[in-house]
Formats: sequence, structure tokens, C-alpha cells
Amino acid sequence: MLSLRPKLLTVLLALAGLTVSGVLLAQMESAERGILPLNSSGTLEIGGVHVDVGGKDAQSARYAGWRIAQREGFKALWAKMHGRPISEAPNLGDSVLDTLVSSIIVEREQIGTNRYIADLGIQFDRTRSAQLLGVPGEMRRSDPMLIIPIMITGGAETTVELRNPWQRAWAQFRTSSSAIDYVRVSGLGIDPLLIKAAQTTRPGRAAWRNIVDLYGAADVLVAEVQVHRLYPGGPAIATFIGREGADGRLLGSFKLTARDSAGIPAMMNEGVQRMDALFSQALAAGWLTPDPTLITLPPPPPPEELEETPAIVPAQAYQIQVFIRDSASLGAAIARIRSIAGVEAVGERSVAIGAWGLLSVTFRGDMSALRDQLVARGWSVEYVGPTLRITGSLAPPPPPPVPAQ
Repeated sequence: MLSLRPKLLTVLLALAGLTVSGVLLAQMESAERGILPLNSSGTLEIGGVHVDVGGKDAQSARYAGWRIAQREGFKALWAKMHGRPISEAPNLGDSVLDTLVSSIIVEREQIGTNRYIADLGIQFDRTRSAQLLGVPGEMRRSDPMLIIPIMITGGAETTVELRNPWQRAWAQFRTSSSAIDYVRVSGLGIDPLLIKAAQTTRPGRAAWRNIVDLYGAADVLVAEVQVHRLYPGGPAIATFIGREGADGRLLGSFKLTARDSAGIPAMMNEGVQRMDALFSQALAAGWLTPDPTLITLPPPPPPEELEETPAIVPAQAYQIQVFIRDSASLGAAIARIRSIAGVEAVGERSVAIGAWGLLSVTFRGDMSALRDQLVARGWSVEYVGPTLRITGSLAPPPPPPVPAQ
């Protein structure tokens, strides 16, 4: 009997290993996770436009409501961009607004036989409406911030392991008019293993450095919501908490309520709006500065050694972030980068007019040498995680004045 105990222990350990691997496999292959974030880089949006209008029938009332929403939405967005009252916003005709509006989002609507009541969101095309709104094509934004949404309900902490209303609200949030450059995860692939609630309580920099480098961010923002239900299906009280950095520095908190389960999605959407405002205020106050301990800098160059034959430097691929005002400035910038000694190829990875784009550069040398070459051509360049960002205008500096004879 004693000789059978080691064999029995081995079998039990093997079964335990199969159980753990099966749970991990089920977590990775679950079909109930993964919400792709919406891309709104080419739009300007205003939400919560309330309309209440009547008409001879339901269709005409809805059409009239959408017309009113376009006018009121443009005025509200103009006032938001300028920080001035809506009464000072310009009045545009419906024909002009039709060319500016890219889509109308129905947040809530009630359609009657001759009446239309709704809360609508209006999306304006950034390229066409930026000049009329009086906003520049380039707006001051933060460094890339990895956003980690945490939802706590019933004693369970969830980020992107399973689909939840808090993650969905962040995925549907239009970030085009936000001052924060969010890096949002979808929950697919290895996201549930890296972006989890337990990671936000670990101050160790090694794991954080790998996560930030993987997602191309400069720092971390944690958006936590604690939902308390009075009874199943009944009213819900949510406490929203915003934190920054690997150490979880508290930025602020607020509370919202929902009457029942049907009101939770709207409460989460409002929570995202207010959380974004909280992060934007922290940015304006100078609190969202990238943590230098999370930035992986290239290793120092080895000491120079005298050799009879020069060593051949291998070509490596680097990423450069540029803000694209128009196609002309983009073409001029690519041409100037190609003229740098050691650059073998320049490609476009992600390009959009009026937004940040990503260029792929094959260069014989390290990242610091490439940065020095860019600075020598009159650009301001900074490290943002594993990429280089060109700040300021892409246009070359003006030539020096010719001295008078």
C-alpha cells in the first residue's frame, strides 16, 4: 500500500495540471469577451442633444427632430470648443450642415404618431468642419495613455476577461475630441492575461514596462467603477474612481445612480464622459506626466573601439509618430526623412489627415542616432515608449536670411 502512494500522488498532480490548463484554455478561447474600440479619429462628436418636436406624421416628426439636432449639435460643439455660451455660436443653414454631419447616433428615442422625442449624438467630419468650428487641425493631446477599465460588482473584479457594460462604454467612447490620447484594448488575444485588475495593485516596474512597451503607451490610467445593487434588477449605485500611473495615484472620484438594470448602460456612458473630463482636468493641471521609470530607453552605445575595417551596422525598423495636417506636409516630411544618411526605406503604417499617423522607417543605426538626425533637420523629437514622436510642424524650418551685399 505504501508503494502505491507516490504513484497516486503523481496521478493527482497530473490531473490538477490538466484542470488548470483547461481553465486557462477556456479563458483564452472564451467567446464572451472581446469588444473592439470604435475609431473616431476622423470625426468630432457632441452627444446628449435632446429634441422634442411634432409633425403631421411619425416620419416627418423624426426628420424635423434630426434637423433640429444638427443645428443644436453644431452650436453645442462650437461652444464646447471655444468655452463660450451657445448663444454666441454661428447659425448655419441645413444645406451646409448636411455636408458637415457624417452620422447621427440615436441614444434614446420615442416615436409617436405625430411626435418625436429623442436624445441624439451628432458626428461631424473633422476635415470639413474644423475650419467652421474654429479649431485647428492639430490639438494638444497627452502622451499615449493605456486605459484599464475595472468593474467591481458582487465582489468580483473584471477588466477585459468577460464582456461587461464598463468595458463596452469605453470601447464605444469617441476619443476624437478628447485631450487624452487613449490606448484601448479589445480583450482579444493575450489582453486578459496582461490587462487585469490584479496588475493595477503591483508596483513592480518590470512587468509594467513590458506592458507599456507592448501597447505603445507612455503611462497608465485606471478607470474603476464599483457597482452596488440594492436588489437584483433594482436600483444601482456606482462609484467611479480615476487613478494614474503604476503606483495608482488617485485623481478623483464621483457617484452616479441608475433606476434599474435597463439604465446601467446609460449610467456607464455618462461615467466615461465624466471620467474623461476628470483625466482632462488632471492633464491641464500637469499631473499626467509620463513616469520615466516606465519608459524603456535604448541601451547606451558600447565604447568606441579602433578597428582597421569599419563595422557594418545592421538595418533596423523604427516607428515615428507624426501629426498630419495635410497630404503636402506628409509628403515633404517623408522626402526629408528619406534623405537622411542611413535610411533605407520609409513606409506609411497608419495615416489619416488631421490626426496622428505612424511611419515605419528602416535605418542603419540605433534609435538615438535616428533621433539626432531628425533633430539636425530642425524637428523637435521625443521618446514615446518604443517610438519617436515629431512634435510641432512637419514643414522644414525657413532658410536663414541672405546677408546684404
